[in-house]
Amino acid sequence: MPDWLDRINGWISKITEIVLALIALGVVLQILFGRQVVFLPGDIVGNLTGLIQQLGDSGLVGLIALAILLYLYNKRQG
Repeated sequence: MPDWLDRINGWISKITEIVLALIALGVVLQILFGRQVVFLPGDIVGNLTGLIQQLGDSGLVGLIALAILLYLYNKRQG
């Protein structure tokens, strides 16, 4: 792979890690302080719950989509 593609891939990987860390931090803060955390612009736990519910409502298609996302994430990490 060309050097510039490696750099872009590295940037995307780092940005993804930061976003996942921020989501985890948001979940912890909302669990500790409730839904209305002053500096969080939304309901992170509610959004994640809604996403999980939508995947569950989709049945097998939702499980397959989740499995594909987990596979791609684990492949990138490895």
